[in-house]
Amino acid sequence: MDIMTTKDAAELWGISIRRVQALCDSGKIPSANKIGDVWLMPKGTQKPPDGRYKAAKNVTSTTRSSCK
Repeated sequence: MDIMTTKDAAELWGISIRRVQALCDSGKIPSANKIGDVWLMPKGTQKPPDGRYKAAKNVTSTTRSSCK
């Protein structure tokens, strides 16, 4: 099985190494395992969704009717 480190994940996902470590530590990456002081995860692990933003919902816009 191929593995990647937090550094590899950070480069792949375009975020900092510290952010990847925080995601691992908080359990957002369930496949990550800590060996000593190093986080390892399977190669190809997907970046978890950014919790700061809600997923876009199908929102229909309403328009005002002009009254005469």
